[in-house]
Amino acid sequence: MSVSLTLVVTAAVLVGTGVYLMLERSLTRVLVGLVLLSNGVNVAFLIASGRAGEAPLVVDGRDPADMADPLPQALVLTAIVITLGTTAFLLAMAHRSWQLNGNDDVQDDIEDATIRRLALADDVSEGYEIEGHGDDDADAADHPEEDRG
Repeated sequence: MSVSLTLVVTAAVLVGTGVYLMLERSLTRVLVGLVLLSNGVNVAFLIASGRAGEAPLVVDGRDPADMADPLPQALVLTAIVITLGTTAFLLAMAHRSWQLNGNDDVQDDIEDATIRRLALADDVSEGYEIEGHGDDDADAADHPEEDRG
């Protein structure tokens, strides 16, 4: 089986560019990255399907080895439909974000920002206890709900 180097490079560039754009904060760039990634994967499916052949129809006297494999074609059609639905959803999210905020950037989550700020300010969290370096009275004062009878 001979594979076209041009198709392999095209698929690699589309997938690489798509992944790079999907890592951006702008939903518009994520949308373009999703479309590029999907097209790159579709081209990779077609590359993996092998050489082109005759239509896969059952006719007496035809050699099945000369027929094209219909499975990659079905996978590509399914991927196109899934990409269309995902693109519509992401486009609606970007439009709504633009209406509410005036931009389509993904905002930081409040809880994530709080955890990041606390992690940068504190080397050791308050819940971390070093074993063997504390007296029992201090541990009992820290955890009054435990019965240390």
